[in-house]
Amino acid sequence: MKLLVTRPMTTRARAAIEAECDATFLENTKLDATQAARAMQDYDAIIPTIGDAFTAQAFHGTPRCRLLANFGAGFNHIDIDAARRAGITVTNTPHVVTDATADIAITLMLMTLRRASEGERLLRAGEWVGWNPTQMLGRHMTGATVGIVGMGRIGKAIARRCHFGFGMEVVFFNRSTVTDLDHPARQVPDLLEMLRDCDVAVIAVPGGDKTRGMIGQDQLAALGADSFLINIARGDVVDEDALIAALYAGTIAGAGLDVYAKEPHVPQDLIDAPNTTLLPHLGTATDDTRTQMGLRALRNVAAFAAGQEPPDKVS
Repeated sequence: MKLLVTRPMTTRARAAIEAECDATFLENTKLDATQAARAMQDYDAIIPTIGDAFTAQAFHGTPRCRLLANFGAGFNHIDIDAARRAGITVTNTPHVVTDATADIAITLMLMTLRRASEGERLLRAGEWVGWNPTQMLGRHMTGATVGIVGMGRIGKAIARRCHFGFGMEVVFFNRSTVTDLDHPARQVPDLLEMLRDCDVAVIAVPGGDKTRGMIGQDQLAALGADSFLINIARGDVVDEDALIAALYAGTIAGAGLDVYAKEPHVPQDLIDAPNTTLLPHLGTATDDTRTQMGLRALRNVAAFAAGQEPPDKVS
């Protein structure tokens, strides 16, 4: 099977892929829609990832490629409806991303509430003048109320860390009822009400049309001037213009972001905002996790090549 891998892989993942497939690996450059369409004609299977533009254009005609084994749990860069109409199987890499992504959410929470990113910038700029009792006063995370938007696998992993690790009260918003939790948590059916109830809101919903712009001016106003926003989902779930306005107006206390609407572009106003923690999409960025993602994608490729249904089929 002739396989295209659209990004570099970890050493272990690359070795495993090369052992099983006639694989071509690209450098770290996103495929635009034209390149994605060409790749669909040149390869039997593709391992794409976030940023590769598998729009409807990619599925025109009769593509040679019959499998998109996505590297990552999220697949909003693939037009699933167009793939389905073209008879293309799409898979993803769930489960293996959960813990690393939840850990980044906790990292952002601590850094933002305790002003760690702001403090590091101060120190590196040579502006620290020594300890004093009122320097860099942040917010206590232990015992605070966390509101989780999207109680899927990652949302649940974040909730467990917050409850068991920091004694936080957990409230959450989810479109369907969630009952399989092993700790106290209160589901709030109205998003605005949930945002009003929490000290820090963590966005953990899937990307795509249904959640694009989900957090806008009204939601940020409900969160309020004493509360924080954390986003580890997809950048376009949050209206960046509304977020920037809220940060500068002080209508929310701060934000911790790992994702952005038009990556890798980050608005200068976000970069300049003192009450932000900004990470370069590090959610799954551990060697073990990225290796497991590559191996999971390979498992889907191998099953498909053997005429079996891939274990992580989404379409």
